[in-house]
Amino acid sequence: MQKFLSNQNKLFLILSIVILQIFLFKPIQVLADLPTGNAVKDPSAILRNALPIKQVELQEIQHKLEETSDLVRGGRWPALTKTVTKCQSLLKKYQGKIIQELPKDKKKIAEKTFLELKENFNSLQDFSKSKDKYSFIATRRDALNKIGGLEEYFLPNKFPYSIPEEFDNLPRLLGRAKVNIKTSKGDMQAIVDGFNAPLTAGAFVDLSSKNFYKDLPINRAEEFFVLQTGDPIGEAIGYIDPETNEERHVPLEIRIPDEKNTFYNQTFEDLGLYTETPTLPFATLGTLGWSHSNTAVDDGSSQFFFFLYEAELNPAGRNLIDGRNAAFGYVIDGFDVLEELSKDDTIISIDVLEGIENLKLNA
Repeated sequence: MQKFLSNQNKLFLILSIVILQIFLFKPIQVLADLPTGNAVKDPSAILRNALPIKQVELQEIQHKLEETSDLVRGGRWPALTKTVTKCQSLLKKYQGKIIQELPKDKKKIAEKTFLELKENFNSLQDFSKSKDKYSFIATRRDALNKIGGLEEYFLPNKFPYSIPEEFDNLPRLLGRAKVNIKTSKGDMQAIVDGFNAPLTAGAFVDLSSKNFYKDLPINRAEEFFVLQTGDPIGEAIGYIDPETNEERHVPLEIRIPDEKNTFYNQTFEDLGLYTETPTLPFATLGTLGWSHSNTAVDDGSSQFFFFLYEAELNPAGRNLIDGRNAAFGYVIDGFDVLEELSKDDTIISIDVLEGIENLKLNA
């Protein structure tokens, strides 16, 4: 007597039922849109995490202290007290090892900084017990700035990443710079990161030092999305190199954490990377991004934009700009000014306050 279903047909039926249940009872998810963990949205934290260092003990203290952000926001005071206690324990445990690994000329400064951090952590413990939210936030910010300063002592002496020879004629920022962006609504300050976007940051700092952006208008304004500027007055849409009399182009460059090489002129889509987060993500209000045309990724010249992060419309880790445009820095002060800017406003000037020595005009 013939069996009603062969083993092969039984397997096919079972698989069909499972697949049908998945589609009927579970919503379809686009995996490329899923963030990996809790996206970091604080620009200072992003910049600390983007430093090319491997001092795991100091970074462990940093990350543990950063965990208090959500706790204090949610008023979870017992958990906050416990986390601060852990920070104090880590500081005591790792202080000697961290100082030992520092260059000789930094050890004394570091010892003083650790004493100050100990006082900061003691104050944080008091503020968490008294539920003093605003004092806690201010003291934590001070402590994290000190930790960030210590982390900078571990930066390599030489620029840690290679830049393809084909771009030898382009300026590059081999480190970081701080700029003041004066607008018709007021001033903002930003950190430009040449470690993770050397050519993009280099082009921006080079043009800023040349006063290229002086009196240029905001030429594109999309609410809750971007404010764009850098389009020169006249027929040109970018910077014309006086030596070649041609528009200078900057390649798309994007770094991914723990990758040896920076990706040039390749989007995440080109690379088949759909769940990655770049080292410099578009994850916060005031992310600086480099513009290019819709038809090419290597024709950006001078125009850049401020990313107008809106949590509901552009959730961190789920936006459509990561991997398509290069981020090269973050506004760190003057957010109220940024939120007031519109297409009727002007960039009066961009001045380099710190880090101009990191700018090299070519390889």
